[in-house]
Amino acid sequence: MPTDGKILVIDNDRKTRDLVSAFLTYQGYDIVHSEQHATLFDTIQDKKVTIAIAEMSTLKAIEPDFAELTKKLPPLLVLICYGNKDDNLIHPSGNESIFYLQKPLNLDELESLVMRASELQTMRLHASADENSRNPHMLCSTIIGRSAPMQALYDLIEKVAESNATVLIQGESGTGKELAARAIHQLSNRKSKNFVPVNCAAIPDDLLESELFGHVKGSFTGAFANRAGRFEMADKGTLFLDEIGDMKANLQVKLLRVLQNREFESVGSSKSQKVDVRIIAATNKNLEELVISRDFREDLYYRLSVIPITIPPLRERREDIPLLIHNFLARFNSDRKHAVKGFSRDALDTLCNYSWPGNVRELENLVERMVILKDTGFITPDDLPEKYLSGRIAVAVPPLPDDGGLPEAGICLNSAVEAFENRLILQALARTKGNKKEAASLLNLKRTTLIEKLKKKNLVYGEE
Repeated sequence: MPTDGKILVIDNDRKTRDLVSAFLTYQGYDIVHSEQHATLFDTIQDKKVTIAIAEMSTLKAIEPDFAELTKKLPPLLVLICYGNKDDNLIHPSGNESIFYLQKPLNLDELESLVMRASELQTMRLHASADENSRNPHMLCSTIIGRSAPMQALYDLIEKVAESNATVLIQGESGTGKELAARAIHQLSNRKSKNFVPVNCAAIPDDLLESELFGHVKGSFTGAFANRAGRFEMADKGTLFLDEIGDMKANLQVKLLRVLQNREFESVGSSKSQKVDVRIIAATNKNLEELVISRDFREDLYYRLSVIPITIPPLRERREDIPLLIHNFLARFNSDRKHAVKGFSRDALDTLCNYSWPGNVRELENLVERMVILKDTGFITPDDLPEKYLSGRIAVAVPPLPDDGGLPEAGICLNSAVEAFENRLILQALARTKGNKKEAASLLNLKRTTLIEKLKKKNLVYGEE
C-alpha cells in the first residue's frame, strides 16, 4: 500500500540504509536519501517527504534533544525510529506521528509500521487539504474501505441520503448494514433528529408491535402507562428496521400501512397518529425468495426496496482488510492502553487469504482478541487462531538473512535484493493461485517479463 509521498531513510550505516531502501523499493515505495544531515529539513520539504525512517543514534547526532527535533519537523510528517533498547526512547511517546521499532531490525515489522504510517499520513493529508471533504477511504467515520465496491457504495449512499426515499439494505451478516444506515442518516437533512434502530429479530413477536407503535395505558397486562413507540421517537428523523425479514405477517400489514399513509395507531388506541419518518430496512435474507415462499408480503417488499443497496462481503474486497485491521488496531490499542505495533506481513497475507464468513464483524472481533492477548509487539501467524491458518497457501519463500535482520558482519546486498524479488514473485503467484497474468498485474510487470524472470531465476510455483 504505497504512500502518495516519498519515504526518507536516515541512517549513518550505509549497509542498513541500502538494505531498508532496497526492501521498501520492492514493496512499491518511493525512497529518497539525505546524505548531508545539515540539509535534512530542506530535503523533507523539497522532496515532499511524508514518512521518515531513521536510526535513533543518527537522529541524536542531528539533534541531541529529541523533543526539539520533532518540533522542527513538518506537522504532517510521520517518523519511524529504530534503535537499541538502551536508547531510552523506545516507548510510546503519546505523539501519534511517531512509531518506534527496536533493533535488530526486522524488515517485516518495519513494513507493517510503514503501512500504518502510510494510512495515517493519507488520512491526515486529506483532512489537512479540506477539513470538510470526505476521506476517500472512509464515510462518516463509520464505513471503511478503498476498494472499488466500497467507492461505488459511498457514491450511492451520498446520492440516496439527499432524498427521503425508503431504502432496503441487503448483505451478509457482519458486513455493516447498520453502519450504512447511520451514514445515510448522518448525510441527510434529518441528521439533527433521532436515528432510531430496531432489531426485529431480537424483540419477541408479542412485544414488537408495542415497541414499534407504542401503547396506551391499560391496553394489555403490564401496560401501566402510555408509552411512545419507536415510530414516534423517530419523528422527523430516521427509523432503522434491522432484520426486517424476520417480521411476522400481522406486523408486515401494519408496517405497510405506515409506508402508504404515514400514520399509525398505538396498541389499544383507535386514534391515528401522523408521523414523518424515513424508513431504512435491512436484512441478511433474500426477500425475493421469502416473497416466493409467501413468508414476506410482496407489496411490502416493493414498498421497502424503493432504493436497494447491497453491502459487499469482505471476501469480495480483500484489499480493504489491511486498512480495516489498522483502524481496529488503533482503536483497541487506545481503548485498552496496549501497544501492539501491528500485524506482520505474513499475518496480513494469511488474513487476506481467509474467506471471512463473519465479514467485518469477525475481523473486528479477531483484532480485539489479538490486542487483548498480545498486549505489545507484532502479531505473527503463530498468534492467530488455527482456523485462520488452514487456508494459507504453502509457498517456498527464500528466507531473509537472520530472519530479516542485518547480521553484525554485514550482508551481501545483491543476494538480499535477489531474495526480496524472489519472495515477492512467489507471494504474487500464491495470492493469484498461480495465475501469471494476475500475478504480473500485482507486480506491475508485463506477463512476458514475469515469465522470463521465472525462467531466469528457476523459480517454480506449486506443481509446475
